Amino acid sequence: MCERIKERPSSPSRHDFDSLSTNSDVEVRPARYNEIPALADTAHRLVPRVQITAPVLSRYFAFDAECILTFTRRGQLLGGMAFLYLNNQGHDALLLDEMSLTQPDFSLLAPPDEEVAAIYIWALAATGRGVIGSGKAAAHLRRPRYVNADCFAQPSTAAGRDWLISTCFKQVPSFQRELWCYERRWNRLPPHMPTWNVPVRSFADARQ
Repeated sequence: MCERIKERPSSPSRHDFDSLSTNSDVEVRPARYNEIPALADTAHRLVPRVQITAPVLSRYFAFDAECILTFTRRGQLLGGMAFLYLNNQGHDALLLDEMSLTQPDFSLLAPPDEEVAAIYIWALAATGRGVIGSGKAAAHLRRPRYVNADCFAQPSTAAGRDWLISTCFKQVPSFQRELWCYERRWNRLPPHMPTWNVPVRSFADARQ
């Protein structure tokens, strides 16, 4: 996951991801094919560690045209957000660190005509006011196909980690390094019930 927020908020206030405001002049919509090179360049420029190239993004865009959202304001491209829409097998593979997050196998992704089991925020890269668009991106993920899927991410920067904390993501037990999850409110169990059950090894083993 990659993120960049040029101006961090002055207070550490938390806002539930599904309750982020959509009241902004940033337009969020599915990407167009001709925007992919600029989006890949923005991600690489803001977070040099990112390895998602334009050809790779194009392959997944061809599989599912809603896996990339663009953030624009007054016709200016501010950045975007890319997702991996996982099926049940992909959800398990993510938790068990059995999938490539650079070029995941298509067999782990939900086809466009199927409901999604889990959402991995593959990349979030935006400049200036662009990050405000994440509220409208969250609204996109409340559509019927996505609404029951919890969201996962791995921060690549300090600002990205701050964003996860501020939107109520929590680090979860998994064999994946520093995996964070936003559990949809309607999926949450009562406090006395366990919410995660990672098989075979313990969380401490997974982090070694």
